[in-house]
Amino acid sequence: MSKRKSKLIKLSLALTAAVCGLMNANTRAARQDLPEGKGAELARDKCLNCHEADLIVSQRLSRQGWTREVEKMIRWGAVASEAEKEVLIEYFAANFKPRSAASATAGDARGKQIFEEKCLLCHEADLTEQQRLSRQGWTREVEKMIRWGAVVSDAEKEQLVDYLFGNFGPRPLAATRK
Repeated sequence: MSKRKSKLIKLSLALTAAVCGLMNANTRAARQDLPEGKGAELARDKCLNCHEADLIVSQRLSRQGWTREVEKMIRWGAVASEAEKEVLIEYFAANFKPRSAASATAGDARGKQIFEEKCLLCHEADLTEQQRLSRQGWTREVEKMIRWGAVVSDAEKEQLVDYLFGNFGPRPLAATRK
């Protein structure tokens, strides 16, 4: 074997090892992002092979919503026994449930008013409460609704996004740990 070929093989092996090490480190870090509790390890084993924890943490679903979500994942190929499915649903429903719209602070009263006047014309509050979008995600969602006919001014849009993000944004990681 030539020196050049030998160096290329060594370089390939080194790069492969480095990439695998980074992937393993990222997987370990992602696996630690779910709050502890009965079902946490099962969720890590069953869900974090395909998803990052933030996808789960960012959702706020009712028990019924989590049941639909887990059953959908099983239909799409996730492997879980009936007993494991129930543990996952209980874990998700306990740790990632919707917040009440009544928990809004006085500082975002105008945003809440816009939400109630503009959004609740077409949507039930639980649809919004179950979503856990970033500020950018809520901005896209509000802009989509405007394109679809919602009458929201530019000034109202900013206040509405602030309200939605403040009350229905992703749960901070620190708040999910017990």
